[in-house]
Amino acid sequence: MKKLIRFFLVSALVSGIILYAISSLNQSEGYSSGNTLTIFNWGDYIDMDLVKQFEKETGIKIVYETFDSNEAMMTKIEQGGTSYDIAVPSEYMIDKMRQEDLLIPLNHNKLPNLKYIDDRFMDLPFDPNNKYSVPYFWGTVGITYNPTLLPNKEFNSWHDLWDPDLKNEIILIDGAREIIGMGLNSLGYSLNDTDPKHLAEAYNKLKKLTPNIKAIVGDENKLLMQNNEAAVAVLWSGDALDIMWENEDIDYVIPEEGSNLWFDNIVIPKTAKNVEAAHQFINFLLDPKIAAQNTEYVAYSTPNKEALKYMDPEMVQDERFYPSPELTDKLEVYENLGKKNLSIYNDLFLEFKMYRK
Repeated sequence: MKKLIRFFLVSALVSGIILYAISSLNQSEGYSSGNTLTIFNWGDYIDMDLVKQFEKETGIKIVYETFDSNEAMMTKIEQGGTSYDIAVPSEYMIDKMRQEDLLIPLNHNKLPNLKYIDDRFMDLPFDPNNKYSVPYFWGTVGITYNPTLLPNKEFNSWHDLWDPDLKNEIILIDGAREIIGMGLNSLGYSLNDTDPKHLAEAYNKLKKLTPNIKAIVGDENKLLMQNNEAAVAVLWSGDALDIMWENEDIDYVIPEEGSNLWFDNIVIPKTAKNVEAAHQFINFLLDPKIAAQNTEYVAYSTPNKEALKYMDPEMVQDERFYPSPELTDKLEVYENLGKKNLSIYNDLFLEFKMYRK
């Protein structure tokens, strides 16, 4: 009998240890519970000093994870393995996520700082009335180039990239929507075009660009341009500004045929376990002084009109990164193309990358 009792006591002790270990492991892997807020964001897309400040002011512990594409972010949220309280998808993915019932509606009463967001960036088609998302950053896709390495070249058009003199000089973003979109724009088509003939034309034109391509990369593009290892890059505007801070020779232009006007917004996924803290954090980021500090770190354009007052005037007045409404009205926002068409874009981009090898 004593052996039996001892067996049950030992079993209970072991079970308790296992449960405690699982609980600790879950927290370390990002599961929200109690006073923890789990955030899923793009890499290097927030001033981490602000994260520490929020933790200090509220006593809420933040678990921070990153992703490198909208598709990777959505897949992980769909799988539900980690209970993310906040995520930062782009516009077309927000549209897709709300349609698939993956988001929690926001309580605007808990976001009083939402009043500081410029009306131009509110109530957009991908999220009517901002029911599910709050503007975080916005920008464009364009051409970054170094005039000192290319003294006789000008870049006003996507067509300029096909110049034979640019052999092995161009870096491209590793993104299907951006590069297939560039090919479509260069032909006068919409970057949301799904016509098979137009997509085939864009793919064939991109194949002709391959002699000029040095690399198709992610964050490495910054170092390559800063260190003068490449003369031209197709980049997001914020990455271009980052590079220009490190290398004053660099310039950036939005091609005349048009390009992408993108938005990244903050959402609360259905996986959230700390919705109250999520609203607190969103409202914290909307504070104009906080938004200004975050913008000067991240380098992308802020939709927070009040934050502009606390930022370097030279940065705010630079129309390459804060283009006029007249220009932004000519640019296109990525639309949710649907699973079938997005798969076609991804397949074409993969074929293009394999072709250049």
